[in-house]
Amino acid sequence: MQYKNIFGFDVEWNWKTIGLLAFLAVFPNIMGLYHTTILGVRIHFFQYLIFLAAIIYGPLGGAISGLFGSFYTALALHNPYVIVGNIILGFMAGFFVRHKLNVILAVLAAYSIQLPWLWVTDIYFAGMPVKAVQGIVIALLISNVIWAIVAGWTYKSVKALVF
Repeated sequence: MQYKNIFGFDVEWNWKTIGLLAFLAVFPNIMGLYHTTILGVRIHFFQYLIFLAAIIYGPLGGAISGLFGSFYTALALHNPYVIVGNIILGFMAGFFVRHKLNVILAVLAAYSIQLPWLWVTDIYFAGMPVKAVQGIVIALLISNVIWAIVAGWTYKSVKALVF
C-alpha cells in the first residue's frame, strides 16, 4: 500500500515557489495593518494570504504563513497567542483542503478547531472580557468566510504565476 504525504508540501521547489511561500509568510504582517468595518464588524485582510498558502502549499505552508504572518498582529494586540492560533488555522485549512474539502468548508472546519484555543487564550491568558472575545469570534468567522471565498476564487491564478 502506498501512503500519501498529506502533511508535506507536494511542491517542486524553485526560486518562484520559494519566493511565493516567503511572500505568503511575511506579507500578512503588512496586511495586518489594514482592516475595514462592514456593518459594525471589523474585517481583517491577512487571513487571505494564510488561506492561499494553505491551499497552494498544504498544511505546512498554511502553518508557516500563520506563524510568520502573525507577528505584527501579536505585537499590536500584545497577545502572543495569536501566533499559535493562526498556525492552527493555516495548518488545518491546508489539511482539510488536501482531504478534498472545498475551501469554505475547509476554512470553517479549521476555524472550529482554532476556536477553543482562541477562546481559552484570549479570556484566561490575555484577560480579555468575554463580551470582547464574543465580538472577535463573530468578526473572525465573517472575515474567514469572506477570505475563504476570495482565496477559492483566486488561488489558481496565483498558483499559475509560479508553477
